[in-house]
Formats: sequence, C-alpha cells, structure tokens
Amino acid sequence: MTDEHDLTDQRFYGAEQETRFAEQRPAKTPQTQHPAYRLAFRDSDFILREELRPIRFQLELLKPEMLMDEARIGSTLVVYGSARIPAPEEIEAVFARAKTDEEKKVAENLAAKARYCVEAYKLARIASEKSIIEDGKRQFVICSGGGPSIMEAANKGASDAGAESIGLNIVLPHEQAPNAYVTPYLSFRFHYFALRKMHFLIRARAIAVFPGGFGTMDELFETLTLIQTQKMKPIPILLFGRKFWDKVINFEALADEGTINRADLKLFHWCETAEDAWKHIQDFYDLKDPLDESGDF
Repeated sequence: MTDEHDLTDQRFYGAEQETRFAEQRPAKTPQTQHPAYRLAFRDSDFILREELRPIRFQLELLKPEMLMDEARIGSTLVVYGSARIPAPEEIEAVFARAKTDEEKKVAENLAAKARYCVEAYKLARIASEKSIIEDGKRQFVICSGGGPSIMEAANKGASDAGAESIGLNIVLPHEQAPNAYVTPYLSFRFHYFALRKMHFLIRARAIAVFPGGFGTMDELFETLTLIQTQKMKPIPILLFGRKFWDKVINFEALADEGTINRADLKLFHWCETAEDAWKHIQDFYDLKDPLDESGDF
C-alpha cells in the first residue's frame, strides 16, 4: 500500500513541506514579490509586529518546554547567583582592576565570596552524579541562567560529572552569551524575562540561591511569593551565605513589622556547604542514596 492510500497518514501537508513548495521560485510578479505574499509563519517582519506579542509569548513558552520534554527532563535543581563573583583563580585579576579605595573594598567583598563558586560547583556535581531517574525522566538536572560566575560553576559541576545541564540565557543590551559548560541543545535564549523566570520554576524541585544582586533577588523573592501565596507547592529553597543575606535583607525585621508571618521565615533553609544543601534536599524528598560497593548507603 502506497503512502497515498495509507489510512493513518494525514491528508494535509505539514508546514515544512509547504515551506519547500513555497520556496520553489514562483514567477516574479509584483504580487509574488510583495511581503504580503509571504507565508505568515515565514514572515519575520510580520511575526515581530507589536500586535503579535501574544504569539511570541506563546512561542517562547513552548519551545523550551517541548525540547526539555523531548530530552526527558523531569525536574531541575535551579542555581541562582551573581554573575560578578569571581572564581578563586580569578581573584588576582579582580584586585588588579581595582584602582580606587572604593574599588579595592568592592574587590575584597567579591573575593570573600569566591568560595561560593566552589560550593555551586560541588552541589551541581553531587546532584548530577546521583543520576536520579524516575518514570523514565531525569531528575534534578542542573539549570542556571547560563552566564558566568556562580552559573558557570554550576554548569561545570554537572559537566565534570558527565551530565547534561540547562542554561536559560537572556538577550541584554550588552553582550551576553552562554558559558562553555551548558549542554548545547539545552541552551535557550529568551527575550522576555517573565517567560525565562517561568521556565526556571516549571520543573524546579529545588533552588539554590547564592549571593547576588537585583536579578538574584528578583528570582528569589518571586519564588518565595509564589510559595507564600500558595500559587506554587513548597520546594527546598537553599539560601547560601547567611552573613551576606542578613547584611542586605533584614528578614527578621519583616516578621517583626508584621508584613510577613514569622512562619514565612521557614520557607527557606540556610546553607554554607553543598553537602548541607544536598542533605536538605534528600530529607525533603526522603531520597536514599544507592548502595555503594561496600553495601553502605
């Protein structure tokens, strides 16, 4: 039986085939040369019109969702943190660039947080080495913003464990590119911050938050708000660096002032090490490590 008589074959040609038909060089007339004649889904000028913003929202939601489904990614461990914190091997260069007293003080503060790049690397490596599979899907796949510093350390930790990891990059006025350790087919680029943040949380089953600036705080507080208002089920929120966070945000004062409930302070867990963070994830989900060669867990 030929394809023409296959009962299971769809009767309409797919978009890819229609595109090939359309590109078979129609006669050059004023009609065929006008932009109005282009197939709508092949007309970038049309897609970029202001009125098509809802369609672009939908595309930016669907593309990563579909590709991650195809990659069998069931859940993620999301890593947030500053793009400015140097890795230990970069500290010398940070001090070399500091000229004024103020710049030297900032360099000292950044250098003091370099150890968090190490902890981000270790946490990503621990989670990746577990290679947890459930219902045929990979669990706790490392997901970062795809940038440098804390994000790069997380992606590198997964890569050194022989695992794939996700990077959710964003288009910015200044140069922004994914770090070298993001798995290429899991490296996504976003126009809309809102859709990017949604994808951070759709599959998130734990979030590690390292010291950071406005972006990190935005991501942290959006997650806390969603859980506090019960728009999202609780997940482990692992807050690294209590000394930093207590200095920049007075969580206790929010409770004292009555603008949050004191119970809301339990929505996150203080961490200093990757081991502590992973232990909290294990306890939260009642995860058991597989038996090693000695028969111990």
